[in-house]
Amino acid sequence: MRSLFSTASLATSLVARTSLRGAARRMSAAAAASSDSPAPLSAKRIQVQLTKDPKKMLPLNQLVFGQTFSDHMLTAEWTASKGWADPKIQPYGKISLEPSATVFHYAMECFEGMKAASAITAGDAITAPLCACTGIRTASFSYKDKQGRIRLFRPDMNVNRLYNSCKRMTLPTFDKAEMLELIKQFVKTETNWIPSERGYSLYLRPTSIATQESLGVGPSNRALFFVIASPVGPYYKTGFSAVSLYSSREYVRAWPGGTGDAKVGGNYAPGIRPQIEVAKDGYQQILWLFGEKDNITEVGTMNFFMYWINEDGVKELRTPPLDGTILPGVTRDSILTLSRDWNEFKVTEGPITMSAVTKAISEGRVLEMFGAGTAAIVSPIKRIRYDDKDLSIPLDPKDPNAQAGPLTKRFADTIMGIQYGEIPHKWSVIVD
Repeated sequence: MRSLFSTASLATSLVARTSLRGAARRMSAAAAASSDSPAPLSAKRIQVQLTKDPKKMLPLNQLVFGQTFSDHMLTAEWTASKGWADPKIQPYGKISLEPSATVFHYAMECFEGMKAASAITAGDAITAPLCACTGIRTASFSYKDKQGRIRLFRPDMNVNRLYNSCKRMTLPTFDKAEMLELIKQFVKTETNWIPSERGYSLYLRPTSIATQESLGVGPSNRALFFVIASPVGPYYKTGFSAVSLYSSREYVRAWPGGTGDAKVGGNYAPGIRPQIEVAKDGYQQILWLFGEKDNITEVGTMNFFMYWINEDGVKELRTPPLDGTILPGVTRDSILTLSRDWNEFKVTEGPITMSAVTKAISEGRVLEMFGAGTAAIVSPIKRIRYDDKDLSIPLDPKDPNAQAGPLTKRFADTIMGIQYGEIPHKWSVIVD
């Protein structure tokens, strides 16, 4: 019996050991496979190389949007096999790519942006939106409050939109929290480039491009993400300046199933020629129409809003719906959310046809119109060219010299107050 028992025990022990060895091999193989899997984007792995030759910023009154750049750039390379390499903050400099890089041939790129603005003294008033560019809805921003703390305005929305744009362009996606942390670290590195006067700011441009060296049309197996920064001046240097629009049937900005809801360069380049053409006749922007009913989509590179008395006799703020042809603007969403919180008028995301606009103008039911975007916050509209006629849009009925209506100005003041931390709000995120 003892012999049989010993034999049985030995057999059991051998089976157990064999099983353990098999489990160990499987665990080892799993670990090896895990170590070989593409690496995620990680802010903890960031490498920092500061410039040894810092540049001197131009006097503030000489700043031109996008023409002066800070000392450093944030970069992160990606490959399909290895995933994300270690992110780097390094001296601003040239990027070396092969002429066959996919981005050059098939426009596989997308972008976003943020802004760091100057500190505010206690006596400063909220007056006008920021940025020296004209009608460019470029991204979200970051700001310094009265205590000199850097603030980001709804950065989660910009990171989310960048993610969606990358996904649409088959560029590598990322952990959104890690991306936001990287951008924060870059902003802190470039703090000295944030101008010290109110109305000036540091514009950030995160960008992702396909870098595979191939002329084949397909997903790129290599990509580069980078962020550069540019100090900029006020959008409206002397207060609001209402714009005139030319409604376009000949040119179309976006269409169903296209990339109108993604932030890609291919949405912007085709609009330059129409812009040049209408500027000759004194119109600052294109009013983009689409469809048989001439539905309004966007104004220049901004979202469109109309404040009117609708056909039911109700005051209403109306903007086109996010149907795939409209970029989901951060400012757009902010205006809609504030309006619903105020609960003072009806708020609608719905179609707007030019026939309805024309009829409402003739009946005196249009109260205000404006474009909305990151650069200007709001841009008042005073005139629209449609069917060879100029339609006049009211500004402020109580002030014939005003360049913006009361609701337009209220949105500008409220959003800017939140951005600078003067109005406490969850949208204003402090960069520690």
